[in-house]
Amino acid sequence: MQDPRQTIATAPLSRLQFIAIAVCVIATALDGFDVLSISFASPGIAEEWKIDKAALGVVLSMELVGMAVGSIIIGALADKIGRRPVMLGCLVAMALGMALAAVATDVVTLSAVRFATGIGIGGMLAATAAMVAEYANARTRNFAVAAMATGYPLGAAFGGAIASSLLVDFDWRSVFVLGAALTAGVIPLVYAFLPESVEFLVEKRPRAALERVNALLRRMGRAPVISLPPPQDASHRSNVSRLFAPDLVRATVLLTAAYFAHIVTFYFILKWTPKIVVDLGYSPSVAGGVLVWTSLGGATGAIILGFLTSKYQLRSLIIGVLFLSAVSVAAFGAPHSSLTQLTLVAATAGFFTNSAIVGLYALFAQSFPTEVRAGGTGFVIGVGRGGAMMAPMIAGVLLQNGMGLLEVALLMASGSVLAAALLLYLGANREAEKARTAA
Repeated sequence: MQDPRQTIATAPLSRLQFIAIAVCVIATALDGFDVLSISFASPGIAEEWKIDKAALGVVLSMELVGMAVGSIIIGALADKIGRRPVMLGCLVAMALGMALAAVATDVVTLSAVRFATGIGIGGMLAATAAMVAEYANARTRNFAVAAMATGYPLGAAFGGAIASSLLVDFDWRSVFVLGAALTAGVIPLVYAFLPESVEFLVEKRPRAALERVNALLRRMGRAPVISLPPPQDASHRSNVSRLFAPDLVRATVLLTAAYFAHIVTFYFILKWTPKIVVDLGYSPSVAGGVLVWTSLGGATGAIILGFLTSKYQLRSLIIGVLFLSAVSVAAFGAPHSSLTQLTLVAATAGFFTNSAIVGLYALFAQSFPTEVRAGGTGFVIGVGRGGAMMAPMIAGVLLQNGMGLLEVALLMASGSVLAAALLLYLGANREAEKARTAA
């Protein structure tokens, strides 16, 4: 019996697969802009509502808290009902959340709205990562996941460039209006061009699974199948407890801890760059421009890392990038003689911090089997978002209490170093396990 999963894994990418992966890149770009919209808006919010850095740090963290919840709960839901319906539902939630943020009148309301928006963003990230891994073939899977993750900084960069232009003539609310319009515009793309994946249909057997698989195979130019093969392991349940089974527990714990640690470093740069630049005496539109260059650096790093994954061992590549991430973030905190120099250092920090994120996403897709891929990715991202929500708050409190930018940057950069150490430990354990098995 021909297995359609094996056909997809070994055959060249079809037009439908290219389009599906491209739509996922666009959806991830929305995530990138939606998350950073509050960063572009933060100088205006702080000025209009007269809030200090500690309070602003809480506001900056709220959608990250929502992302943690959404990644775990909605990610697991994507393993039960499908990646496609979850993505559509999350897009609707994100569009509504951005629209409501534009009409918020106080910190409490804005924080609540950003929390709800974050739930949608977190669910999108988990479902999209699984969808890309399942649409790609074996040869291009790491690169496809890296390309998907590239959408995140690209969305922040291009959306941010438009937002920075808007901030010259309009107030901070225009950033959220832009986000709502862009998000709503992607919903028809997902509906029309992103069918449920063959791997999910084979594993979960929803109604008319065989007919849906054959319809997809025909759209890919592949021969239909007479019947569906058995799931890879019907005894595996798609829930959190499966992630802590003996064969997955080490990877689950160490990947979650590594992601948590690095995300502290990552979101320090992304969330605080505009406010730090404004505090140095520049306008909000100039500060937004610096963040745009940071995001462009991140997109460039993601693309380059995606190509390198086909030439070098993935985990070792990520470890090297994590150490460079720590160095670049520490350099961001040092005094700079000009805006150009600050922008260059910020872009370099974006390059390495986002490259590591992209590599970690590829490692998640590689480490979790199909039946828990979205749930596993969602769990790691969700728990890891604890680091994301801590980063703006910790930095805000430290800066508010008089700690210098260099000291804060050094402290926040240590997250990348810890993440590298955890991945080294994961690799050492895998090698030891292989040696025991061989013996």
